[in-house]
Amino acid sequence: MEQQYILAMDQGTTSSRAIIFDKDRNIVSIAQKEFTQIFPQPGWVEHDPHEIWSTQAGVTAEATTKAGLNGKNIAAIGITNQRETVVVWDKETGKPIYNAIVWQDKRTADYCDELRRSGKHEMIQEKTGLILDPYFSATKIKWILDNVEGAREKAQNGELICGTIDTWLVWNLTRGDAHITDVTNASRTLLFNIHSMEWDKELLELFDIPAAMLPEVKESSEIYGESRTTIFAHKVKIAGIAGDQQAALFGQQCIEKGMVKNTYGTGCFMLMNIGDKPIRSKNNLLTTVAWKINGKTEYALEGSIFIGGALVQWLRDNLNIIYKSADVEQLALTEKDNGGVTFIPTFAGLGAPYWNARAQGTLFGLTRATTNGHIARASLEAISLQTRDVLQAMEADSGIPIKELRVDGGATANNLLMQIQANVLNSKVVRPKITETTALGAAYLAGLAVGFWKNEDEISKFWAQDRIFEPEAEQEEQTKKIIKLWAKGVKALQYWTEN
Repeated sequence: MEQQYILAMDQGTTSSRAIIFDKDRNIVSIAQKEFTQIFPQPGWVEHDPHEIWSTQAGVTAEATTKAGLNGKNIAAIGITNQRETVVVWDKETGKPIYNAIVWQDKRTADYCDELRRSGKHEMIQEKTGLILDPYFSATKIKWILDNVEGAREKAQNGELICGTIDTWLVWNLTRGDAHITDVTNASRTLLFNIHSMEWDKELLELFDIPAAMLPEVKESSEIYGESRTTIFAHKVKIAGIAGDQQAALFGQQCIEKGMVKNTYGTGCFMLMNIGDKPIRSKNNLLTTVAWKINGKTEYALEGSIFIGGALVQWLRDNLNIIYKSADVEQLALTEKDNGGVTFIPTFAGLGAPYWNARAQGTLFGLTRATTNGHIARASLEAISLQTRDVLQAMEADSGIPIKELRVDGGATANNLLMQIQANVLNSKVVRPKITETTALGAAYLAGLAVGFWKNEDEISKFWAQDRIFEPEAEQEEQTKKIIKLWAKGVKALQYWTEN
């Protein structure tokens, strides 16, 4: 038999990627393609679903051929995806009736406020573990049904179906054979009850979404179907699905209760494994399904920071103070401190633990002496301080003191950012050897389902650290100052949005 590999499809917010892993989880091949971000008006963010599928199919074919492989060599496909982003399409033709509405989109903020005023948020949090916010899928689906001509009627007649991006990819991969999702993606829709682990009738009624539109909910590691596309000449099993943050939690092997990871992507997402019982957050965090494997569900607390790596992109594309994202570290190192600058980068509202959808990005402390280096340093501090706010909320909810933070994602290559992170948290920050943990998590889930790896024990032996960042004692005073100004800035920003 020919050598076998696992293919991970990593469909993110700004690009589609495909990564092929061998048994020892070495990356054999990787391909990536950015796709168009559509901003029809302020606060609206959309993607073209056809472009998502064509870029994902393109990089999958590229990664496979680059490694000199074909479908016969692929033991299984694992999928991980940007969560909450949602597509509604015609069941017969497979054509979307509107662009995908992206998780960052804020068009339903007024409707969420309306629901909050009518006192629905308590019930919603109790059932779903989520906070009522435009971030999640349900209000986006409702908006499409209410605003696309004839959509509601079609949906009631059973002609339309919907799903998050994993569902859209599997539908296209199987040519409409499988309309499914997994528990992690389902738990991000505001429609899924995380206690009974099924779609919730009361919530479907509240958002006026016909149940027939929704995909069937599966475990995170099982065989869902086979590919029927032209990408591969042979059928390949689709066998693992998890939303990108849950996949990263699994890829980081945070499988014990109390273990925490932070992924530094477009946004930053921090998850803590809380074991087999959901904890309702008292500090505005989300309770979400971490995964379900072999009938056993694990849960996680999650804090979302909407703008992480996107801040560095903004310095590059809007301020033009760096040429490429990696330059931010060198620019920040041109100054020994932030020169009194505090940057609160709330371009898409404030996420956890504040949840203020109307907050806008703000720079405090600018003077004539402020340099690009100060702004670059304040930007890295902002990413770290947002992480600190979330971590403190997690400690309060779980009652577990956090000793180390496992980190992954593109921005972890920035040593200065990681060092600032260790300083503001006053704890160890551990970077693993493989920072592609999101794709790796999806690969693990798929590999387990087809017996490519025997069990979770075999996988956990793989985890290896690259570097540990310890807090620097000599920076203690400076760090205290940064934290104090940050708290002051967040307070001022909250005041600004309310008045």
